Amino acid sequence: NHVLIGGRMESPMPTAEGLQQEGLRLFREGLYDEAAQRFSEAQEHFAELGREVEIGEMLNNIGVIRRKQSRWDDALAAFDEAHRVFLRCGDKSRLAQALGNQASVYASLKRRDEALSAWREAVDAFAELGDRQRQGETLMALGVARFKSRRREEGLASYQAGLALLD
Repeated sequence: NHVLIGGRMESPMPTAEGLQQEGLRLFREGLYDEAAQRFSEAQEHFAELGREVEIGEMLNNIGVIRRKQSRWDDALAAFDEAHRVFLRCGDKSRLAQALGNQASVYASLKRRDEALSAWREAVDAFAELGDRQRQGETLMALGVARFKSRRREEGLASYQAGLALLD
């Protein structure tokens, strides 16, 4: 079921992957609401296909957009749902990424205890996975948050530990 478009055979119906790619393009162009709409459409297509991991990715992408827009409640709702999806799928790497994203929203909302808890959980997950890059980046974010909450020595230690993992 393809049609000839611009000299190429293309499907007349958008695919989940096509919608996802369009969402990424729109995001890079700063068209956040349009990107979120494409990710939402892609999420629906992935749901029809039973592709749970991709559903979680779309939710995480929507959360990132809402965080950039300072739409904190919407961001947390998307990250919470992505967290549940990745937990169900047993995808620890994406789960840890969603936790890190949640933590950054909590930090923006000055909900430091929740931010610190989410970042610690993400650090532990990345360590368990052997993902030194993401573990280091997350430790650095945790360090900054600890420093800002007047736990300066802990903050500096976390930040330095993160830097050491990136070397």
